[in-house]
Amino acid sequence: MLTVNVAVLLAVIIVVRLRRRTQARSRNDEKLTVLIVLVFGILVAPTSFGQGVLDVVQQITAGISDSSR
Repeated sequence: MLTVNVAVLLAVIIVVRLRRRTQARSRNDEKLTVLIVLVFGILVAPTSFGQGVLDVVQQITAGISDSSR
């Protein structure tokens, strides 16, 4: 029995959808891509990978705000 992680499946779908040319996308197609990315973010956020990404983004943000003072 083979199970597929939904987050990995969504990541593959996102990569395939974003590889298409921008001119070939309709407004509804873009809205669907945004929805898929939001669901992917919700699925990844509580994982250790998502927490690691959050920590990196927080460090970068803190570094940028400290350098602007």
